[in-house]
Amino acid sequence: MNRLDRQMRIEGWNQTALERARIGVVGDDDLLASLFVLSASALGIHKLVVMAPRLDSRLVDMARKVNPALRLTHLEGFYTHPALDDLFGGCDLMVDLSRYGLAGKLLLERGFRERLPVVFGSCRGWGEHQGFRVFTYFRGREWRELQEIIPSNNLPVKHWDDGVLDIIAAGIVLEEVSSLLMQQRVSNALIGHNRPKLPDQGGWVEMLVVGAGALGNFVGLGLAFSGFRRCTFMDPDVVEVTNLNRQVLLYDAVGRRKAETLSERLNTLFGMESQAVVGYFQDGTDLSSYDVVFDCVDNFETRIVLSDRCREAKKRLISGGTSPRAAQVVVYDPGKSDATPAELLGLPEIVRERGERSVVRERASCTYRPEPSVVMTNQIAAGFMVDALRMLLNGRPAPNVFYDSGRDAKF
Repeated sequence: MNRLDRQMRIEGWNQTALERARIGVVGDDDLLASLFVLSASALGIHKLVVMAPRLDSRLVDMARKVNPALRLTHLEGFYTHPALDDLFGGCDLMVDLSRYGLAGKLLLERGFRERLPVVFGSCRGWGEHQGFRVFTYFRGREWRELQEIIPSNNLPVKHWDDGVLDIIAAGIVLEEVSSLLMQQRVSNALIGHNRPKLPDQGGWVEMLVVGAGALGNFVGLGLAFSGFRRCTFMDPDVVEVTNLNRQVLLYDAVGRRKAETLSERLNTLFGMESQAVVGYFQDGTDLSSYDVVFDCVDNFETRIVLSDRCREAKKRLISGGTSPRAAQVVVYDPGKSDATPAELLGLPEIVRERGERSVVRERASCTYRPEPSVVMTNQIAAGFMVDALRMLLNGRPAPNVFYDSGRDAKF
């Protein structure tokens, strides 16, 4: 239970409902179902039945290690006939992450007949746009939005996929799933996001990721899925047990340095060529060798320093922040942005009003500030942070993103 301490501090949280639930998942030949399994496991969901032609063995192995109580049943294949319904017997809800219409239609029919909620999520490319769609169905929601969710092709076909958008979509789907299980409010509308089509990227851009916690973990995954290789993770802290509900790559590293462990895992599992710096980001930190800086820290004082240093050094800065129910991504592009992330968010004023001084911490801040935190908003913010990088490198403006799980219009 110590591992789940930070999410159990969220008002109205019902961990027992998550642990008792049995969830059926229909997947496809892509990353989305595997990312959902990983995040659901970190959340403390124990019973998953997944039908998909394959799952990513690296992500499934992480899921089993981050939650030793996970009981995952993987059925290799496609959900194309009602005779397969018995395999999902006893499920409290279904999740459709596939990209073929027959699965969606079968699940809609079953959901209507058995009054079983179905959460749909998919990552799509169409025309000159790319994005994702998430919709929660239960009986009475036979809305026209379903036409945007159910693919036109009934049978499985090869389709476009994107690991970064999958990270975001998996987080939003899990938000809806956890709300259903805890009998909390789900979105009353289709949740959608799209942006201009981006070419395949990756390469040797030099990046500094300040903070190797939850945001840093998912930023690292997103960079790896996008083909980026050269990255430095900077963090002074060691892994605490209470980090493990959201810092998915640090599953068995309690007591080890976060930056070193994260770098090592990404290099071994995903072929990155990252390195670690165990230490704090300070006024004198040299930024000359980096093209982009990611702000994944957990305190306002360091964010202010990051903003000031990136403006002085004329470096692109992508800043992320989360709460249990919300997330934001603010981008600073020298010569094009009017304000740094710290200025835009009013952080200097907040710090002055609190009357706090910038103090060098000797241990992980989470030890002394046991604030609520959960995996979903961290992966959503991190996914948008990496997508912002890709837009900037493609010569497009990267808009700031503000996500609120309590609103129907999430963004």
